[in-house]
Amino acid sequence: MKYDQVIILKNGMECRLRNGMECDGQAVLDNFNLTHGETDYLLTYPDENSFNVTQESQFLKEKSESENEIELVAIVDQTIVGTAGIEAVGSKYKVRHRAEFGISVAREFWGLGIGQALTAACMECAKAAGYIQLELTVVAGNERAVSMYKRAGFVEYGRNPKGFNSRTAGFQEMIHMRLEL
Repeated sequence: MKYDQVIILKNGMECRLRNGMECDGQAVLDNFNLTHGETDYLLTYPDENSFNVTQESQFLKEKSESENEIELVAIVDQTIVGTAGIEAVGSKYKVRHRAEFGISVAREFWGLGIGQALTAACMECAKAAGYIQLELTVVAGNERAVSMYKRAGFVEYGRNPKGFNSRTAGFQEMIHMRLEL
């Protein structure tokens, strides 16, 4: 699945959204470590990252060659400032209509429209891949993200009051959301 689009951010800057490629391994790994250290709303902490550059490059290569999964990068001034992707829930008949969505954007670029654009791009790619349901899980306290997902059409279908156990905030409630494509 291929994707490539240039958008204009709220501050007037250009941002390119495209498939992450094998050659982006180091930059994506650096962005992962940055974004996962800037917020307590993502699944892992930077010290829990199990990928090295070679593994990250291989992951990006596999996603760029996949027909039903994708990993996108957001690039501003030749720097990867965010990533987002869709991943199959499974290949078995009963779940192959579902995909999971994940996203992260560097704090410096919050509020400029990158999150919305990456979300819309992943929705478009999920639909093109034949999925009929896109799913995500978000920390209930992450009001900006919850609001963005609701504006995109996602609806809540459940909560887990102890979904995350944050090193700094203790237990965090998780909201499960889904979008019919």
